[in-house]
Amino acid sequence: MRKESSANTLNRNKISNNCGMAYTLDVIGGRWKPTILWSLLNGKLRYSELKKSIPDVSERILVLQLRELEKDGLINRLVYAEVPPRVEYELTKDGASLQPMLQIISEWGDIHRPKKTKD
Repeated sequence: MRKESSANTLNRNKISNNCGMAYTLDVIGGRWKPTILWSLLNGKLRYSELKKSIPDVSERILVLQLRELEKDGLINRLVYAEVPPRVEYELTKDGASLQPMLQIISEWGDIHRPKKTKD
């Protein structure tokens, strides 16, 4: 977390306020956010299901990324008053609207990813 008054944060905010692409990358950027969004394209997932679908992410980072996506209005966190508590995540309308872009980014990565060589 950066200070809101840091030069880095002020510059990021200035760029994001003036450039749609920079804003988009700021909102969905990071190692795990695109994977989280991609996982939720097929519908609601409980926290445990989401964690299983992304096994390499730590609990701390997953929670942090989910909170940021929720704050940015891309996902909803649904808490059910049950024992034990049940929490599900789903895409909002804005989050679901990312599907075509995520698909294109995925396809581009598949085409341009360096090919593995056999040893």
